[in-house]
Amino acid sequence: MAVNLPLPVAADLKPVAGVELGYAEAGIRKPNRKDLLVIRLAPGATVAGVFTQNRFCAAPVQVSKAHLEGRADIRALVINTGNANAGTGESGLADANATCLALAGLLGCEPRQVLPFSTGVILEPLPVDRIVAGLPKALANIKGDNWMAAAEAIMTTDTQPKAASRTVKIDGKSVTLTGISKGAGMIRPNMATMLGFVATDAKVSQPVLEQLARQAADQSFNCITIDGDTSTNDAFMLIASGAADVVVDTIDSEAYRLLADAVIALSQQLAQMIIRDGEGATKFITIVVEEGKSREECRRIAYSIGHSPLVKTAFFASDPNLGRILAAIGYAGVDDLDVSRLDLYLDDVLVAKAGGRNPDYREEDGQRVMKQSEITVRVKLARGAASATVWTCDLSHDYVSINADYRS
Repeated sequence: MAVNLPLPVAADLKPVAGVELGYAEAGIRKPNRKDLLVIRLAPGATVAGVFTQNRFCAAPVQVSKAHLEGRADIRALVINTGNANAGTGESGLADANATCLALAGLLGCEPRQVLPFSTGVILEPLPVDRIVAGLPKALANIKGDNWMAAAEAIMTTDTQPKAASRTVKIDGKSVTLTGISKGAGMIRPNMATMLGFVATDAKVSQPVLEQLARQAADQSFNCITIDGDTSTNDAFMLIASGAADVVVDTIDSEAYRLLADAVIALSQQLAQMIIRDGEGATKFITIVVEEGKSREECRRIAYSIGHSPLVKTAFFASDPNLGRILAAIGYAGVDDLDVSRLDLYLDDVLVAKAGGRNPDYREEDGQRVMKQSEITVRVKLARGAASATVWTCDLSHDYVSINADYRS
């Protein structure tokens, strides 16, 4: 059960002019579930993406990157669940390209104008015949207000769909943003089996959109971890349909700042939904590392805490065995860290002061915080002005069970 994560309300998800979504039950892995999504874009839309850094990246990641690098006028995205098409070699590339060819034929565009995405089991051949057979069904119900169904169509071990919308005023005009994401396990994006898609109706030039996609990913999807595993299929895509009468063609403008703030806020919301729905999660944990020399070292320490199985199981048990956090800080790889100046807080409780146990710390105070469903760990390094925030969850019995049974 997700941690303090209400179900999205379909009526609250705003259509984005110039973006249409259609879905189908293609039977890719299991029958009677939405598992195929087509996103059709109006001519002139711009698309930018940030992808997994895993060297074993999936075939659809390779094809999507190639199509984007070719500066094609992207007209559609196609996403399947149930099969990652990763670890599939040349045949996997052929299957990803065959999917693009089939959808392009139905839409009257070039295959290079289609971006494929897959998520699911690795090392299994993609049932491309089922995908091709499902494409006409997806196009038959394509429309602008299908965001809720789209969020459902990209789920794997997610317990609920993840979607949100917001609007922002730019130059006195309303700009709409809507996005969906999926992911519950194998989550430690390094981009840039997590996918995120955010669309806006603003008109954004290609170079500016690429900068914004990197900036948004860096402050959202690259700040989460469930289990420390970087998927072969991670992708975050940012779409600007250009249907609104708002032009953003430079990063040195108020329009860019307003749009970037909205995109980042929406991306953070979608990224945090992934953590709240982490496989077996019972706690949502925010890790803040402050007063570092650089953001990179702060992030390294935050991730070291967030990845530690010992820390995560302590949170699951509500056990204030907080020396595990100090140990994780110590092995984070910041070689010149002076631990004698470090303070550690658990919410409002000062646990460690100047590198040692706070004389006033009481274990019952730590346990009070550990029993909460939402917890903040704050580390003060006392060595600079940089900071970083990472969101994670606990590690429960259910995480092991879910992943042990994943292929069943």
